[in-house]
Amino acid sequence: MTNRDRAADVLRGWALDEDLRETVMSSPALAAVATKIARQYSAGGTINDALAAAARSMDRGHLVSLEYVGESVRDAELVKTETEVFLELISALRAAQIASTVSFDLSHIGALVDRDLTAQNVRAMARELAPLGTALMISAEGSERTDLVLDLYDTLSEEGLNVGITVQARLHRTEADLDRVLRRPGIIRLVKGAFLEPEEIAHPRGSAELHAAYLSLTDRILQAGHPVSLATHDAALIEDIITRHADLADRPQVEFEMLLGLGTATLDRLHRDGFTTREYSSFGDQWWLYVLNRIAEEPERVWDAITAAAS
Repeated sequence: MTNRDRAADVLRGWALDEDLRETVMSSPALAAVATKIARQYSAGGTINDALAAAARSMDRGHLVSLEYVGESVRDAELVKTETEVFLELISALRAAQIASTVSFDLSHIGALVDRDLTAQNVRAMARELAPLGTALMISAEGSERTDLVLDLYDTLSEEGLNVGITVQARLHRTEADLDRVLRRPGIIRLVKGAFLEPEEIAHPRGSAELHAAYLSLTDRILQAGHPVSLATHDAALIEDIITRHADLADRPQVEFEMLLGLGTATLDRLHRDGFTTREYSSFGDQWWLYVLNRIAEEPERVWDAITAAAS
């Protein structure tokens, strides 16, 4: 393992460390510095910030997805409060006529508190989003929660809700999980997977095995004619996908998706080349997991973080 890989693993470990997050965010001084760093990778703190970011993405020709960031909520009252923010976001999207998908972690809106409460919250969000004709996109979480996420996705899909699911190419189990997911109509967002996972569970990041797994899963989804969002910033991987599937630009149910501030030039080029593209923006103050995982993808971004903190 290289020093770069070790640094990435340390950052991913910090991303999952809820005690460390609480320590940093409960200190006004540390929270202020950390929030300044986070703003490099998010739309901002408010719904208005998110709408502005979405408008900028659409001006460049992209579809959009917005997420109010947060995860691992274990208090029922906080779950209620956080769900209300999602509903306010959806109301604002409807008022602005922005046909965004809305992304979220199930653990943000109740999955660690009560399964029925979670389903109830997703139903409320789906009802409000329905007039826009867009999907609620369930985000991936750590492998220890994969069964919980897939079980809830099955339940929600069976109710006819317009929900999509995120699957991680890194996890060895995803090849089998895809059989289950393909039986549902919702869009599949295929990501590599950002979480710290042992090699007996996941392919190493940056490995040939992960590259091959992503291509194999993409092949299966496309052969099934299933709606898919290919969510990666890996330019070499994208070129391999395009080479293997020459008709992608003519398949509107296939899109390339990238995160705000990452892969911008590549996404813009894909749009110019006629592909369907989507830019994903997050907002809010509970950015800890999201931002640390973004930095971990390229540990060199630590220098950018230091610069931002010092400015």
